[in-house]
Amino acid sequence: MTGVRTDRLQAQDLTIGYDERVVATDLGLTVPDGSFTVIIGPNACGKSTLLKALARLIRPRAGSVWLDGQAISAYSTKHIARQLGLLPQTSLVPGGITVGDLVARGRYPHQSMLRQWSPRDEQVVVAAMARTGVAELAHRIVDELSGGQRQRVWLAMVLAQETSILLLDEPTTFLDIAHQVEVLNLCAELHEQGSTLAVVLHDINQACRYATHLVVMRDGRIVAQGDPSSIVTESLIAEVFGLACRIIPDPEVGTPIVVPVARPGDPRRRTAD
Repeated sequence: MTGVRTDRLQAQDLTIGYDERVVATDLGLTVPDGSFTVIIGPNACGKSTLLKALARLIRPRAGSVWLDGQAISAYSTKHIARQLGLLPQTSLVPGGITVGDLVARGRYPHQSMLRQWSPRDEQVVVAAMARTGVAELAHRIVDELSGGQRQRVWLAMVLAQETSILLLDEPTTFLDIAHQVEVLNLCAELHEQGSTLAVVLHDINQACRYATHLVVMRDGRIVAQGDPSSIVTESLIAEVFGLACRIIPDPEVGTPIVVPVARPGDPRRRTAD
């Protein structure tokens, strides 16, 4: 990959998968700097696998991921952790660890033999827990928390890394609708403050509301990308999800809302004017 690169995180000609199973081939993606990029698509289409490749959690079988103009494979793990914050879809919790100690692990990339725990680290951890609503859980054992609480704790740990690029794989998993909106509003605030986000979501309408750059995948390939209002159409949703729908504007912000067509024979179904 040559030439001038203006965006920090890019992938080109990726072939990715697990063991003998190939998930995607010849996949290319640029995460625009300063964007709130959301990746959507049906189950098993390659969304999470792509995010893992961007974070260097899996090695591409072919192609490259580039960070700041260099192949991501050239960087140390600690350097990547200072640039990319990752919230995976599933995470293993060390047994017996408290919320405060787990969030504090987000500061590891900023420490060294010559720089141990500092007042700055403490300030960042406290702020991250406050922003994700888990400050009152600081002394609780993570294993004792609900799924939604644990998800917010993991997000706090990612925020504690203080990276300018955040990769979040289904950050609203296990959360009720109110907490989903809280987390996505927090993501929007981080974006407005200058962070670049690449987020995998399942909810199409949430993706349309929050994304500044929407990436739509199907069967291991990107079929559309751009501003949600420009690319989300009834035909696209039918092609990608096999869903007959209508597209209406969100009454709050004007972004597209996908409304599934009512089942045939539903007596409440309204006929088109």
